Amino acid sequence: MSAGHHNHSHHGHGHSHGHGHSHAHPTPSVNAGKAFAIAVSLNLLFVIGEAIAGFSSGSMALIADAGHNLSDVLSLSLGWAAAILSARPPSERFTYGLKSSSILAAIANAALLWVAIGAILVETIRRFADPAPVGGTTMIIVAAIGIAVNALSALLFAKGSKSDLNLRAAFVHLMADALVSVGVVGAGFLIAATGWVLVDPIASIVITLVIAWSSWGLLRDSLRMGMLGVPDRIDSTKVRSYLESRPGVTRVHDLHIWPMSTTETALTAHLVMPAGQPGDAFLHTLAHDLDHEFGIGHPTVQIETNPHSACALQSKAVV
Repeated sequence: MSAGHHNHSHHGHGHSHGHGHSHAHPTPSVNAGKAFAIAVSLNLLFVIGEAIAGFSSGSMALIADAGHNLSDVLSLSLGWAAAILSARPPSERFTYGLKSSSILAAIANAALLWVAIGAILVETIRRFADPAPVGGTTMIIVAAIGIAVNALSALLFAKGSKSDLNLRAAFVHLMADALVSVGVVGAGFLIAATGWVLVDPIASIVITLVIAWSSWGLLRDSLRMGMLGVPDRIDSTKVRSYLESRPGVTRVHDLHIWPMSTTETALTAHLVMPAGQPGDAFLHTLAHDLDHEFGIGHPTVQIETNPHSACALQSKAVV
């Protein structure tokens, strides 16, 4: 394992290059901060208005929607805090910085959604047993405002949601809310036309099903990230094949790929190269290719030169 020191110089290069690329630059977190600030303010104002309207009109669908919107305010606030923490520089204790706070925020957001679903379902079942008169016109007006608020807020996160699970969490919440508000508008029209009060709890159940369906993928992906699973967008088989195909590499072992945050990925691997340590140029090229081809911005590679000696970490417990 003669290449330890060369390896560290490579690792430094991998970092500096990664930050120059699209996976980890500071500007989006600043933009994300503005998006979170606007979305939190808009949604908080709407929650207050919707809750007042829900209680005054007796609409469980509006109250349910206000409750869910309140969970969105909390989740957006969590995402906002994570975006701020992720931008902090590394320290002696947190050598990667606080980037993984974005993963914790995504898990918390997914959990919040499911807590909201449970609370809405309990109250909806109670409403079926004891239906109450509902103001259909109020439902239509408030929910229509909700469509506008949520759709506008979602647009703020649309671009970043493709590459950042933390921003995707915000986008999913807000788009779900916009769809929910569309459902509430429909229920309001039905109640105004037919006077059938059971439309309200039925709409509420449909709302919870929409939220559950839209948030399942988010829950699954955030938990996978929390368990340090290989991010969805990276094919570990292709990464292994790429490393094995490098000139002079006869074997790859102890390969690990894991998320450092919702946008940055790290890799460690042992490369068996019998011809000897290939020099920094090889390692720099490797870092460049892993970043551009796979989105892995923090690689650390250990070179081993004796193909016959067992690696210190080689066991059934590692891949």
